[in-house]
Amino acid sequence: MARDGDINEPTSTFADERSGEVLTDAPETPPQARSGGGAVRALLWVLGAAALAVVVLLGVQTTGILPEFRNPFTKEQTDRTQPALLESMQDLSRYVAAEGNFQVVVDLQNDRRNVPDWLLNDRTLFVGSGSVEAYVDFATLTEGALVQSADGRSVEIKLPAPQLAETNLDLEKSYVFAEERGLLNRVGDLIGGDPNRQQEVYRLAEDRITAAARDSGLSARAEENTRKMLEGLLRSLGFEQVTITYVAP
Repeated sequence: MARDGDINEPTSTFADERSGEVLTDAPETPPQARSGGGAVRALLWVLGAAALAVVVLLGVQTTGILPEFRNPFTKEQTDRTQPALLESMQDLSRYVAAEGNFQVVVDLQNDRRNVPDWLLNDRTLFVGSGSVEAYVDFATLTEGALVQSADGRSVEIKLPAPQLAETNLDLEKSYVFAEERGLLNRVGDLIGGDPNRQQEVYRLAEDRITAAARDSGLSARAEENTRKMLEGLLRSLGFEQVTITYVAP
């Protein structure tokens, strides 16, 4: 029976009686398939060569034959800060008698009335840590501030009342806890933000710490510590009775 050449039939396999080889009438691999396999093999060769090059470079770098291989896109920092300039010097006659350490959470928000926060808003939560010193300024003592008895056994000293130094905000322990910025605020930062924007938060933290120091009893602690220091010093010099009073400035 004649077979229709358009009908796909299973591949037939038979043995060649003369050579004993198995012959098949399977169709030859199309050129497209052969070219695809070649591209895959070429890609594998390229990847293998790249991996081999990395291994060789690392090995040579380890042995010290070539200089160190560095990432060309590493981060570099350049310090162009000018040398510090000494503006003035002054002698101090302060006796620091007490110090208070404080922490405050500043919640500062700047917005506009009748404008939604998502459009225009600037809110900062800032944790500020700082210290305040209480001192007695001996430079203000006058000639009559120290009165000694005739027998040399007692002495009376009049001291100025303790004062509070300026608040020292510790920037290493202070940090911005959270920040909310409106859309227009963020756009403004991209165009050219205000480099002194955090100064208002710092100032507010210092003001809160200063107010807390006034109400903390730090001045009274400084009075007591100064009294103990002078009493111990003067008694070691032979005075039996030491009287210390504080005069308000």
